[in-house]
Amino acid sequence: MKYIVVLIDGAADDRIEELENKTPLMFANMPTVRKLEKKSEIGLVKTVPDGLYPGSDIANLSVMGYDPKKYHTGRSPLEALSIGVEMKEDDIAIRMNLVTLSDDEIFNEKIMIDYSGGEVSTEESEELVEALINAFKEEKDYTIYHGISYRHVFIWHEGSLKITLIPPHNITGEKIAAYLPEGRNSEFFINFIKKGYEILRDHPVNQKRISEGKNPANCPWLWGEGKKPLLDKFEDLYGLKGGVISAVDLIRGIGKGAGMEVIIVPGATGTIHTNFKGKGEAAVLALNSGLDYMYIHLEAPDECGHQGDIEGKVRALELIDEFIISKLVSDIKADYRLLVVPDHRTPLKTGKHDSLPVPYMLYDSRKDLGMGISYNEEDALKGNYLDTAIKLHDLLIEKKA
Repeated sequence: MKYIVVLIDGAADDRIEELENKTPLMFANMPTVRKLEKKSEIGLVKTVPDGLYPGSDIANLSVMGYDPKKYHTGRSPLEALSIGVEMKEDDIAIRMNLVTLSDDEIFNEKIMIDYSGGEVSTEESEELVEALINAFKEEKDYTIYHGISYRHVFIWHEGSLKITLIPPHNITGEKIAAYLPEGRNSEFFINFIKKGYEILRDHPVNQKRISEGKNPANCPWLWGEGKKPLLDKFEDLYGLKGGVISAVDLIRGIGKGAGMEVIIVPGATGTIHTNFKGKGEAAVLALNSGLDYMYIHLEAPDECGHQGDIEGKVRALELIDEFIISKLVSDIKADYRLLVVPDHRTPLKTGKHDSLPVPYMLYDSRKDLGMGISYNEEDALKGNYLDTAIKLHDLLIEKKA
Protein backbone atom coordinates (compact mmCIF):
# COMPACT_ATOMS: atom_id res chain seq x y z
CA MET A 1 0.00 0.00 0.00
CA LYS A 2 1.21 3.47 -0.92
CA TYR A 3 0.23 6.66 0.90
CA ILE A 4 0.40 9.99 -0.94
CA VAL A 5 -0.19 13.57 0.17
CA VAL A 6 -0.63 16.28 -2.47
CA LEU A 7 -0.29 19.43 -0.39
CA ILE A 8 -1.72 22.37 -2.33
CA ASP A 9 -0.28 25.18 -0.23
CA GLY A 10 -2.71 28.01 0.50
CA ALA A 11 -5.26 26.77 -2.06
CA ALA A 12 -8.39 27.27 0.06
CA ASP A 13 -10.08 30.62 -0.52
CA ASP A 14 -13.31 32.61 -0.60
CA ARG A 15 -15.68 33.24 -3.48
CA ILE A 16 -14.20 35.73 -5.95
CA GLU A 17 -16.35 38.00 -8.12
CA GLU A 18 -13.90 37.71 -11.03
CA LEU A 19 -14.30 33.91 -10.96
CA GLU A 20 -18.07 33.97 -11.49
CA ASN A 21 -18.42 34.27 -7.73
CA LYS A 22 -16.67 30.92 -7.22
CA THR A 23 -13.57 30.00 -5.27
CA PRO A 24 -10.45 28.99 -7.23
CA LEU A 25 -11.06 25.35 -6.24
CA MET A 26 -14.60 25.60 -7.64
CA PHE A 27 -13.60 27.47 -10.79
CA ALA A 28 -10.41 25.68 -11.86
CA ASN A 29 -10.54 23.03 -14.60
CA MET A 30 -9.39 19.97 -12.63
CA PRO A 31 -10.77 16.90 -14.44
CA THR A 32 -8.81 14.35 -12.41
CA VAL A 33 -9.98 15.80 -9.10
CA ARG A 34 -13.56 15.89 -10.41
CA LYS A 35 -13.29 12.21 -11.29
CA LEU A 36 -11.76 11.23 -7.94
CA GLU A 37 -14.14 13.27 -5.80
CA LYS A 38 -17.01 11.01 -6.78
CA LYS A 39 -15.33 8.13 -4.93
CA SER A 40 -13.59 10.09 -2.18
CA GLU A 41 -14.18 11.01 1.41
CA ILE A 42 -14.45 14.80 1.64
CA GLY A 43 -14.53 17.06 4.65
CA LEU A 44 -12.92 19.90 6.56
CA VAL A 45 -9.83 19.72 8.75
CA LYS A 46 -8.39 22.20 11.22
CA THR A 47 -4.69 22.18 10.39
CA VAL A 48 -3.59 24.91 12.80
CA PRO A 49 -4.14 24.29 16.53
CA ASP A 50 -5.73 27.08 18.55
CA GLY A 51 -3.21 29.59 19.80
CA LEU A 52 -0.63 28.93 17.08
CA TYR A 53 0.16 31.14 14.09
CA PRO A 54 -1.21 29.81 10.75
CA GLY A 55 2.19 29.37 9.16
CA SER A 56 3.26 26.68 6.73
CA ASP A 57 5.63 25.30 9.36
CA ILE A 58 2.84 24.64 11.86
CA ALA A 59 0.37 23.33 9.28
CA ASN A 60 2.75 21.07 7.33
CA LEU A 61 4.14 19.49 10.48
CA SER A 62 0.55 18.71 11.46
CA VAL A 63 -0.43 17.23 8.11
CA MET A 64 2.73 15.09 8.15
CA GLY A 65 1.76 13.64 11.53
CA TYR A 66 3.94 15.74 13.84
CA ASP A 67 2.04 17.54 16.62
CA PRO A 68 3.41 21.11 16.45
CA LYS A 69 2.79 21.61 20.16
CA LYS A 70 5.43 18.93 20.70
CA TYR A 71 7.76 19.30 17.72
CA HIS A 72 7.63 22.94 16.58
CA THR A 73 10.65 25.05 17.55
CA GLY A 74 10.28 27.72 14.86
CA ARG A 75 10.17 27.94 11.09
CA SER A 76 13.69 28.95 10.18
CA PRO A 77 15.42 26.13 12.10
CA LEU A 78 13.76 23.68 9.71
CA GLU A 79 15.00 25.71 6.74
CA ALA A 80 18.48 25.77 8.24
CA LEU A 81 18.34 22.00 8.59
CA SER A 82 17.41 21.69 4.93
CA ILE A 83 20.49 23.54 3.69
CA GLY A 84 22.84 21.69 6.04
CA VAL A 85 23.43 24.32 8.73
CA GLU A 86 24.69 22.73 11.95
CA MET A 87 22.99 24.67 14.75
CA LYS A 88 24.28 24.80 18.30
CA GLU A 89 21.91 24.58 21.25
CA ASP A 90 22.13 28.34 21.89
CA ASP A 91 21.77 29.35 18.22
CA ILE A 92 18.61 31.04 16.98
CA ALA A 93 17.77 30.50 13.31
CA ILE A 94 15.92 33.30 11.51
CA ARG A 95 14.52 33.43 7.98
CA MET A 96 16.04 36.21 5.89
CA ASN A 97 13.83 37.23 2.99
CA LEU A 98 15.16 39.44 0.23
CA VAL A 99 12.26 41.87 -0.13
CA THR A 100 11.41 44.96 -2.15
CA LEU A 101 11.01 48.17 -0.16
CA SER A 102 9.87 51.46 -1.68
CA ASP A 103 12.47 54.17 -2.28
CA ASP A 104 11.11 56.69 0.26
CA GLU A 105 13.99 58.76 1.65
CA ILE A 106 13.11 58.17 5.33
CA PHE A 107 13.66 54.48 6.08
CA ASN A 108 10.69 54.05 8.43
CA GLU A 109 8.41 55.55 5.78
CA LYS A 110 9.26 52.83 3.28
CA ILE A 111 6.50 50.47 2.14
CA MET A 112 6.75 46.69 1.80
CA ILE A 113 6.25 46.37 -1.95
CA ASP A 114 7.08 42.69 -2.44
CA TYR A 115 7.96 40.06 0.18
CA SER A 116 9.71 37.95 -2.50
CA GLY A 117 11.93 40.61 -4.07
CA GLY A 118 10.09 40.18 -7.35
CA GLU A 119 10.62 36.39 -7.14
CA VAL A 120 14.34 36.99 -7.47
CA SER A 121 16.09 33.97 -8.94
CA THR A 122 18.44 31.79 -6.93
CA GLU A 123 21.33 32.81 -9.18
CA GLU A 124 20.66 36.51 -8.61
CA SER A 125 20.10 36.09 -4.90
CA GLU A 126 23.40 34.26 -4.50
CA GLU A 127 25.18 37.42 -5.62
CA LEU A 128 23.08 39.60 -3.34
CA VAL A 129 23.52 37.39 -0.30
CA GLU A 130 27.24 37.14 -0.98
CA ALA A 131 27.38 40.94 -0.87
CA LEU A 132 25.78 40.83 2.58
CA ILE A 133 28.12 38.08 3.75
CA ASN A 134 31.17 40.09 2.64
CA ALA A 135 29.89 43.31 4.19
CA PHE A 136 29.28 41.69 7.57
CA LYS A 137 32.15 39.18 7.58
CA GLU A 138 33.73 40.73 10.68
CA GLU A 139 30.56 40.18 12.69
CA LYS A 140 30.81 37.36 15.24
CA ASP A 141 27.22 37.46 16.54
CA TYR A 142 25.63 36.00 13.42
CA THR A 143 26.24 34.05 10.23
CA ILE A 144 24.34 34.34 6.94
CA TYR A 145 23.67 31.35 4.66
CA HIS A 146 22.44 31.11 1.07
CA GLY A 147 19.04 29.53 0.45
CA ILE A 148 16.73 29.41 -2.57
CA SER A 149 15.31 32.42 -4.45
CA TYR A 150 14.35 35.05 -1.86
CA ARG A 151 14.54 32.64 1.12
CA HIS A 152 17.77 32.61 3.15
CA VAL A 153 18.96 31.87 6.68
CA PHE A 154 20.41 34.09 9.41
CA ILE A 155 21.90 32.29 12.44
CA TRP A 156 22.10 34.41 15.58
CA HIS A 157 24.70 32.90 17.91
CA GLU A 158 23.85 32.87 21.62
CA GLY A 159 20.58 34.52 20.66
CA SER A 160 17.27 35.01 22.41
CA LEU A 161 13.66 34.38 21.46
CA LYS A 162 12.56 37.50 23.33
CA ILE A 163 12.22 39.34 20.05
CA THR A 164 9.21 40.06 17.81
CA LEU A 165 9.84 39.66 14.08
CA ILE A 166 6.97 40.13 11.59
CA PRO A 167 6.55 38.04 8.39
CA PRO A 168 6.90 40.33 5.36
CA HIS A 169 4.06 38.64 3.44
CA ASN A 170 1.67 39.89 6.14
CA ILE A 171 2.48 43.57 5.57
CA THR A 172 2.50 43.94 1.78
CA GLY A 173 1.49 47.48 0.85
CA GLU A 174 2.03 48.85 4.36
CA LYS A 175 4.64 51.15 5.87
CA ILE A 176 7.30 49.15 7.67
CA ALA A 177 7.58 51.50 10.68
CA ALA A 178 5.04 49.60 12.78
CA TYR A 179 6.52 46.21 11.85
CA LEU A 180 10.22 46.63 12.51
CA PRO A 181 11.78 44.29 15.11
CA GLU A 182 10.75 44.82 18.72
CA GLY A 183 11.97 43.41 22.02
CA ARG A 184 15.40 42.44 23.29
CA ASN A 185 18.19 43.39 20.83
CA SER A 186 15.68 45.01 18.46
CA GLU A 187 18.14 47.79 17.55
CA PHE A 188 20.65 45.12 16.55
CA PHE A 189 18.19 43.75 14.00
CA ILE A 190 16.95 47.14 12.81
CA ASN A 191 20.51 48.25 12.14
CA PHE A 192 21.19 45.07 10.18
CA ILE A 193 18.11 45.62 8.02
CA LYS A 194 18.99 49.28 7.39
CA LYS A 195 22.60 48.53 6.52
CA GLY A 196 21.49 45.63 4.35
CA TYR A 197 19.24 47.98 2.40
CA GLU A 198 22.16 50.35 1.81
CA ILE A 199 24.26 47.46 0.50
CA LEU A 200 21.64 45.97 -1.81
CA ARG A 201 19.87 49.10 -3.05
CA ASP A 202 22.40 49.94 -5.77
CA HIS A 203 23.82 46.46 -6.32
CA PRO A 204 24.34 45.68 -10.05
CA VAL A 205 21.90 42.76 -9.83
CA ASN A 206 19.16 45.11 -8.66
CA GLN A 207 20.07 47.83 -11.14
CA LYS A 208 19.69 45.26 -13.91
CA ARG A 209 16.36 44.07 -12.49
CA ILE A 210 15.06 47.64 -12.39
CA SER A 211 16.14 48.19 -16.00
CA GLU A 212 14.15 45.08 -16.94
CA GLY A 213 11.04 46.36 -15.18
CA LYS A 214 11.37 43.93 -12.26
CA ASN A 215 11.18 44.61 -8.55
CA PRO A 216 14.64 44.87 -6.96
CA ALA A 217 15.47 42.54 -4.06
CA ASN A 218 16.80 45.54 -2.16
CA CYS A 219 16.53 44.68 1.53
CA PRO A 220 17.03 41.74 3.91
CA TRP A 221 14.01 41.19 6.19
CA LEU A 222 14.22 38.93 9.25
CA TRP A 223 11.44 36.74 10.67
CA GLY A 224 10.50 33.14 11.60
CA GLU A 225 12.88 32.76 14.54
CA GLY A 226 13.38 29.49 16.41
CA LYS A 227 15.72 27.05 18.14
CA LYS A 228 17.34 23.84 16.94
CA PRO A 229 14.67 21.31 15.86
CA LEU A 230 14.43 17.71 16.99
CA LEU A 231 12.01 15.46 15.08
CA ASP A 232 11.45 11.76 15.64
CA LYS A 233 12.08 9.65 12.55
CA PHE A 234 8.99 9.18 10.40
CA GLU A 235 9.70 5.48 9.84
CA ASP A 236 10.06 4.90 13.60
CA LEU A 237 6.73 6.60 14.25
CA TYR A 238 4.69 5.10 11.44
CA GLY A 239 6.61 2.15 10.00
CA LEU A 240 6.72 3.70 6.54
CA LYS A 241 9.63 4.70 4.30
CA GLY A 242 8.79 8.26 3.38
CA GLY A 243 9.83 10.84 0.83
CA VAL A 244 9.34 14.57 0.32
CA ILE A 245 9.21 16.62 -2.87
CA SER A 246 9.23 20.39 -2.48
CA ALA A 247 11.03 23.46 -3.77
CA VAL A 248 10.82 25.05 -0.33
CA ASP A 249 13.58 24.71 2.27
CA LEU A 250 11.03 24.58 5.07
CA ILE A 251 9.41 21.39 3.79
CA ARG A 252 12.73 19.86 2.79
CA GLY A 253 13.93 20.59 6.32
CA ILE A 254 10.97 18.80 7.87
CA GLY A 255 11.64 15.83 5.59
CA LYS A 256 15.34 15.78 6.39
CA GLY A 257 14.71 16.08 10.12
CA ALA A 258 12.20 13.25 9.91
CA GLY A 259 14.71 10.98 8.19
CA MET A 260 12.74 10.93 4.96
CA GLU A 261 14.19 10.89 1.44
CA VAL A 262 14.28 14.47 0.18
CA ILE A 263 13.96 14.35 -3.60
CA ILE A 264 15.34 17.35 -5.49
CA VAL A 265 13.58 18.04 -8.80
CA PRO A 266 15.46 20.20 -11.36
CA GLY A 267 13.57 23.37 -12.14
CA ALA A 268 11.53 23.33 -8.91
CA THR A 269 11.07 26.96 -7.85
CA GLY A 270 8.13 27.19 -5.45
CA THR A 271 6.24 29.47 -7.86
CA ILE A 272 3.81 28.90 -10.71
CA HIS A 273 6.86 28.64 -12.97
CA THR A 274 8.00 25.47 -11.22
CA ASN A 275 8.58 22.08 -12.86
CA PHE A 276 5.19 20.50 -12.15
CA LYS A 277 5.78 17.73 -14.66
CA GLY A 278 9.12 16.81 -13.09
CA LYS A 279 7.60 16.68 -9.62
CA GLY A 280 4.88 14.29 -10.75
CA GLU A 281 7.35 12.04 -12.53
CA ALA A 282 9.74 12.01 -9.56
CA ALA A 283 6.95 11.10 -7.14
CA VAL A 284 5.77 8.18 -9.27
CA LEU A 285 9.32 6.88 -9.75
CA ALA A 286 10.07 7.01 -6.01
CA LEU A 287 6.83 5.28 -5.05
CA ASN A 288 7.20 2.58 -7.68
CA SER A 289 10.83 2.08 -6.56
CA GLY A 290 10.08 1.28 -2.95
CA LEU A 291 8.94 4.29 -0.92
CA ASP A 292 5.72 3.78 1.02
CA TYR A 293 4.75 7.41 1.67
CA MET A 294 5.21 10.51 -0.47
CA TYR A 295 4.59 14.13 0.56
CA ILE A 296 4.37 16.38 -2.51
CA HIS A 297 4.32 20.03 -1.54
CA LEU A 298 3.15 22.58 -4.15
CA GLU A 299 3.82 26.18 -3.15
CA ALA A 300 2.40 27.98 -6.19
CA PRO A 301 -1.22 28.52 -5.02
CA ASP A 302 0.07 30.13 -1.81
CA GLU A 303 2.45 32.45 -3.67
CA CYS A 304 -0.36 33.55 -5.97
CA GLY A 305 -2.64 34.07 -2.98
CA HIS A 306 -0.12 36.38 -1.33
CA GLN A 307 0.25 38.34 -4.56
CA GLY A 308 -3.48 38.63 -5.24
CA ASP A 309 -2.93 36.81 -8.54
CA ILE A 310 -6.36 35.37 -9.30
CA GLU A 311 -5.50 33.97 -12.72
CA GLY A 312 -2.26 32.50 -11.41
CA LYS A 313 -3.91 30.73 -8.50
CA VAL A 314 -6.47 29.10 -10.77
CA ARG A 315 -3.79 28.10 -13.27
CA ALA A 316 -1.60 26.65 -10.52
CA LEU A 317 -4.45 24.36 -9.44
CA GLU A 318 -5.00 23.26 -13.04
CA LEU A 319 -1.31 22.44 -13.51
CA ILE A 320 -1.28 20.44 -10.28
CA ASP A 321 -4.25 18.43 -11.51
CA GLU A 322 -2.70 17.90 -14.94
CA PHE A 323 0.89 17.04 -14.03
CA ILE A 324 0.76 15.79 -10.43
CA ILE A 325 -2.56 14.19 -9.55
CA SER A 326 -3.24 12.78 -13.03
CA LYS A 327 0.27 11.29 -13.20
CA LEU A 328 -0.12 9.62 -9.81
CA VAL A 329 -3.49 8.12 -10.68
CA SER A 330 -2.35 6.75 -14.03
CA ASP A 331 1.11 5.45 -13.14
CA ILE A 332 1.21 4.16 -9.54
CA LYS A 333 1.69 0.38 -9.74
CA ALA A 334 0.18 -0.55 -6.37
CA ASP A 335 -2.90 0.08 -4.28
CA TYR A 336 -2.75 3.56 -2.81
CA ARG A 337 -4.50 6.11 -0.66
CA LEU A 338 -4.29 9.69 -1.93
CA LEU A 339 -4.90 12.78 0.19
CA VAL A 340 -5.37 16.20 -1.44
CA VAL A 341 -5.38 19.05 1.07
CA PRO A 342 -4.11 22.62 1.60
CA ASP A 343 -1.99 23.35 4.66
CA HIS A 344 -3.95 26.55 5.32
CA ARG A 345 -6.03 29.17 3.50
CA THR A 346 -4.39 32.10 1.69
CA PRO A 347 -7.38 34.14 0.47
CA LEU A 348 -6.77 36.34 -2.54
CA LYS A 349 -8.69 39.19 -0.93
CA THR A 350 -6.35 39.45 2.06
CA GLY A 351 -3.13 37.89 0.77
CA LYS A 352 -2.57 36.46 4.26
CA HIS A 353 -2.79 33.04 5.89
CA ASP A 354 -5.67 32.34 8.24
CA SER A 355 -6.56 29.54 10.65
CA LEU A 356 -9.96 28.52 9.27
CA PRO A 357 -10.44 24.82 8.44
CA VAL A 358 -9.55 23.67 4.93
CA PRO A 359 -11.16 21.05 2.65
CA TYR A 360 -9.59 17.63 2.26
CA MET A 361 -10.21 14.82 -0.22
CA LEU A 362 -9.19 11.23 0.55
CA TYR A 363 -9.24 8.68 -2.28
CA ASP A 364 -8.60 4.94 -1.91
CA SER A 365 -7.84 2.96 -5.08
CA ARG A 366 -9.34 -0.19 -3.51
CA LYS A 367 -12.78 1.04 -2.54
CA ASP A 368 -15.47 3.65 -3.03
CA LEU A 369 -15.48 6.28 -0.28
CA GLY A 370 -17.86 8.57 -2.19
CA MET A 371 -20.12 10.93 -0.26
CA GLY A 372 -21.94 12.58 -3.16
CA ILE A 373 -20.26 15.95 -2.67
CA SER A 374 -17.61 17.92 -4.56
CA TYR A 375 -14.14 18.89 -3.46
CA ASN A 376 -14.32 22.57 -2.52
CA GLU A 377 -14.54 24.77 0.55
CA GLU A 378 -18.34 24.87 0.77
CA ASP A 379 -19.31 21.32 -0.17
CA ALA A 380 -16.76 20.12 2.37
CA LEU A 381 -19.03 21.61 5.05
CA LYS A 382 -21.45 18.78 4.27
CA GLY A 383 -18.79 16.15 4.88
CA ASN A 384 -16.70 15.09 7.84
CA TYR A 385 -14.95 17.43 10.25
CA LEU A 386 -11.59 16.70 11.84
CA ASP A 387 -10.41 19.02 14.58
CA THR A 388 -6.71 18.28 14.06
CA ALA A 389 -4.52 17.44 11.08
CA ILE A 390 -2.96 14.66 13.14
CA LYS A 391 -6.31 12.88 12.88
CA LEU A 392 -6.24 13.42 9.12
CA HIS A 393 -2.76 11.90 8.90
CA ASP A 394 -3.89 8.92 10.95
CA LEU A 395 -6.95 8.56 8.72
CA LEU A 396 -4.74 8.51 5.63
CA ILE A 397 -2.44 5.76 6.86
CA GLU A 398 -5.31 3.89 8.54
CA LYS A 399 -3.70 4.13 11.95
CA LYS A 400 -5.92 2.71 14.66
CA ALA A 401 -6.74 5.03 17.55
